[in-house]
Amino acid sequence: MVRPPLTPDERERGERLGHLLRQARGERSIVEVAAAAGMSAETLRKIETGRIPTPAFFTIAALAEVLDVSLDQIALHLTPAVRT
Repeated sequence: MVRPPLTPDERERGERLGHLLRQARGERSIVEVAAAAGMSAETLRKIETGRIPTPAFFTIAALAEVLDVSLDQIALHLTPAVRT
C-alpha cells in the first residue's frame, strides 16, 4: 500500500504539533518524555521535527498525558483558523 503524499496543510499541521510538544516538554529531556509515553526517543524526535506529521491518536494521547496537555488544547492548536 502506497501512502498518498501529504498536503501542504498536513505538513504545516505536523510542524505546529511538533512545536506545541517541544514547548510542553520544556526542560525535560526527549529521552525522559519518550520513555514515560512508551515510545522511542527517535519517534518523539521525528514528531517534534514534523517528520511524522500525522502520528496515531494513541501516540498523541500518551504524549498529552505525560506532558500534562489536554487533547482539547492540542486540537485547538492544530485546527486552522476559520477564514472569512
